[in-house]
Amino acid sequence: MSSAPKMPDPAVSPTYRLAALDQDFLLSDSLRGVRFHLEYEKPEQILRAAGIESTLVVFGSARSREDSRGDGARWYEAARRFGRLASEFGGACMGHGPLHNVIATGGGPGIMEAANRGASEAGAPTIGFNIALPHEQAPNPYITPALAFQFHYFAMRKMHFAMRAAALVVFPGGFGTFDELFEILTLRQTRKMRPIPVVLFDEAFWRETINFEGLVRRGLISQEDLSIFRFAETPEQIWAELVEQGVSESLPSR
Repeated sequence: MSSAPKMPDPAVSPTYRLAALDQDFLLSDSLRGVRFHLEYEKPEQILRAAGIESTLVVFGSARSREDSRGDGARWYEAARRFGRLASEFGGACMGHGPLHNVIATGGGPGIMEAANRGASEAGAPTIGFNIALPHEQAPNPYITPALAFQFHYFAMRKMHFAMRAAALVVFPGGFGTFDELFEILTLRQTRKMRPIPVVLFDEAFWRETINFEGLVRRGLISQEDLSIFRFAETPEQIWAELVEQGVSESLPSR
């Protein structure tokens, strides 16, 4: 007498997995909206719990390293000094209560590392909004570990940059830097965000790279649009420009 065929175990079927633990389900096309919401909610809850009220967003080239030749090393050192200066005088080193003007970067190497490094050297928390890329971008070691985030969606990463930004500081960079800069300039120009200060470091670089006045002459932007941003040549001048435009100073208690 033959035995009955062994029946498959329903408990091992993918359909039996809890929905919240089913990676295949969560990564499906139909769940893209859910993933988008999760990328909003996770950093938001963590930043809120950490008491971070406002940030100073720093953009710039990932290729400008401390050991770069020429301008790259100069830009790196300036970003590092600015990260420290802004953290010491902007309220990120308070150690209690709401924290203001916390340095936030894209979390990678180069200028991002430099700004995070300066903030870390000041003893301040500092944020890294990393993005998952085909060539993996590891978070730089100067980000506060509890404030290191990784995004899949550029759009949600940009939203988090803008949400708490009290100001934007942009060092020379390439496509990624330009993308982030013009995102904020467009939001400012169209009044889709509050009027935060935007400071571009190294006027000669920006004048050589972008013909702002040419855009005005051709009627592509207005003369008034050029007032959305200013230039600076030193970390101290960056900070002075930010304070003049409304960024608050708040010395740490001793």
